[in-house]
Amino acid sequence: MVMLIEFGHCHGITDIDWTCISMIKVAINGYGTIGKRVADAVDAQDDMEIIGITKTGPSFGCKLAVNKNFPIYCTSDDESKISSFSKEGYACIGGISDLLNIADIVVDCSPGKMGVANAEMYRRANIKYIFQGGEKHDLTGLSYSSSANHKSAFNANSARVVSCNTTGLSRTLVPLYDACGELTVECTMIRRAADPGDSSRGPINAIKPVLKVPSHHGLDLMTIKPEIKINSLAVAVPTTIMHVHSIIVDLPANHNFTTESIIKLWKNQPRVIVMNGNKNRITSTAEVMEMARDMGRKWGDLHEIFIWEDGVSLKGNRLYYFQAIHQESDVIPENIDCIRSMMGVEKDWKVSVEMTDSSISRYYGL
Repeated sequence: MVMLIEFGHCHGITDIDWTCISMIKVAINGYGTIGKRVADAVDAQDDMEIIGITKTGPSFGCKLAVNKNFPIYCTSDDESKISSFSKEGYACIGGISDLLNIADIVVDCSPGKMGVANAEMYRRANIKYIFQGGEKHDLTGLSYSSSANHKSAFNANSARVVSCNTTGLSRTLVPLYDACGELTVECTMIRRAADPGDSSRGPINAIKPVLKVPSHHGLDLMTIKPEIKINSLAVAVPTTIMHVHSIIVDLPANHNFTTESIIKLWKNQPRVIVMNGNKNRITSTAEVMEMARDMGRKWGDLHEIFIWEDGVSLKGNRLYYFQAIHQESDVIPENIDCIRSMMGVEKDWKVSVEMTDSSISRYYGL
């Protein structure tokens, strides 16, 4: 188990002697789009280690795990399924129960709707667990985003890291709320239809409104920051690379903001990029993701929320802006911060964010 340390009271992250600290042993249940990214982010941390990942059966993802020296376990305890790995040349250490027995915490990156059964399995194993935003808030009773409610997860037994869209909303709306104490928000989520590697979903040649009004995104934000009044709509469009949010915020009548001061506020927030689209020729999500690739990010990921500076406008009490969300990666560092909070390591979210992000940058030589 991890030794409890108040990192926020240290003179600096680099002053910590990591050899004196027991590493947090992390299991990843599900090694797909999110799981492989979380595993790399955990592997990058000085206070964590990957104790094993799970796969349902032998596949290309196993080769990636082998290359990373991540021990492979089966998502089942069925001996025939465990032995199927060796037939394809992969060493499978054991079943999911074996992995849970040696881990401190498990990050569940399984396909959606498996949460109820998996939660019961984790409780029987007496292990802390984290779900992703595809599961319901009620599954854990605690939804998490680093900037919104980091302390609420401190020493918790279970949590749910909110979805990519809710994470994006929290990154820009929470600092606004903290600065003025009151917000009323209307948001339209312009959603990608599928992840780049998913060929089974659409729409292909259509724009598809989500006819459940309001959409779940605003309600989800209120699970981590109930003080923000928000309604949301959603539309799916035939693209795979990013979501875009079109956001209208009503500020209090006595606010002291200008367009420029709001932009400055966001520029000072971690995991937010504010850039002039026209000056930098980044006027669409295609250029945003090209920028991420040019930055040398693995998989072309962008953990940050991207705001078009020239699309920010404050008119009286009403603020308008657009932001872009990389759905495959913005929640990855949030999982790392959530692990630290649940393991009782760090209460200050900004300290954890700095630890997480600097470690990931060093890991990839950025």
